[in-house]
Amino acid sequence: MQNNQNITEQTSELEMQRRGRKVVLLMLIFFIVPIVVVIMMYKLDWKPNGESLGELVRPARLLDSSSELKNNEGSVLPATFWKEKWSVVYIAGDCKKTCLDKLHDMRQLHVSLYKDIERAQRVLITSTQDVASIKRDYPDMIIINQPIENIAKLSQQFQVNNEDISTSNRLYLVDPLGHLMMSYQPSIPLTNVRKDLSRLLRFSWAG
Repeated sequence: MQNNQNITEQTSELEMQRRGRKVVLLMLIFFIVPIVVVIMMYKLDWKPNGESLGELVRPARLLDSSSELKNNEGSVLPATFWKEKWSVVYIAGDCKKTCLDKLHDMRQLHVSLYKDIERAQRVLITSTQDVASIKRDYPDMIIINQPIENIAKLSQQFQVNNEDISTSNRLYLVDPLGHLMMSYQPSIPLTNVRKDLSRLLRFSWAG
C-alpha cells in the first residue's frame, strides 16, 4: 500500500515537473522570439516578402517625450503616450486637401486591422488651430495641434532624407517602445503599409 502511494506521489511529481518545463518553454517562446524578430528586423533591414514596402529608420529613433504634449482639447498627453500602442503618424502644417485625403487613408488602414484595431492609434500633428471639422470626421484620432513653434521639436524628430517635414506627405510608424521605425512615401500604396503593420502586429508581443 505504501509502495503504491510512493509511486503515485512520484508520478505526480514528474507530471508537475513536465508541466513546469512546458510553462518555462512557452514563456521563453513568448518573450524571446518577438525580441529576436525585432532585432533581426532592425539589424538586417527587414523587408516583408523581399519587397521594400517602407523605408526603415536605421537605427530606430527613440522619440523624446520629455516636452509636454497636448491634444486639440488642451489635455496633456501622458508621458507614456508613444509607448502604449503602435502609432500611425501624419504631420502637416496647415491641414488642407492633401492632409485630409491622407487622414481618410489612415482611417481605412486602421479599420482594415480588424481584431488588432485596438492595438494601433492614429496621430495627426499639425499647426492648424481650428480642427473642429477634422475631429468631427475622425473622433477617435489623436490630434496634436499646438502652434508650430511648440511642436517644432516634436515634428523634427520625424524628419527623414532632409525633407520638409510639414509638406513631405509621409506616413510614419512608431512602435510601442516609442521608436520611430518606418516611414512611407506618399507614392506607397496603402495596401503595402497595411502589409507591414499587420506583420509587425502578428509578431510583436507589445502594443
